Amino acid sequence: MEKRKPKVLFLCTGNSCRSQMAEGWARSLWDERIEAHSAGIIAYGLNEDAVAVMAEAGVDISRQRSKAVGEFQGQQFDLVVTLCGNAQARCPAFPGGTRVLHVGFDDPPTLAARAWSEEERMTPFRRVRDEIRAFVENLPEILDKEIP
Repeated sequence: MEKRKPKVLFLCTGNSCRSQMAEGWARSLWDERIEAHSAGIIAYGLNEDAVAVMAEAGVDISRQRSKAVGEFQGQQFDLVVTLCGNAQARCPAFPGGTRVLHVGFDDPPTLAARAWSEEERMTPFRRVRDEIRAFVENLPEILDKEIP
């Protein structure tokens, strides 16, 4: 009998950038081991710059869709990862033994708004993309640990 894959939800404010990147990395790195989803407190739509920097890293998230967390109401997850303070503060309750872990990342669109050039604008997207990848690379170990 095949073991059920742990179900993980990445949650941020608008499901446009950070949580989309996390879902993309989880699917790319751990598709055989983890069932990955993402959502926002509300759905802003997919950020084109997030799509571009993920493509630079060889991960296509262009077919992912921005979703509000309400679409997952009543579903059980093994782990919900909040990626920003707003999502941490507003994370809804999930049924069963869902564990919630907060791992905050900067918001690339907010940082990029002050940029003077395209290269400068893309820098925070690339940095956060790589920080999220480093976190997601450790996801199997995190799932195996008890979260206080």
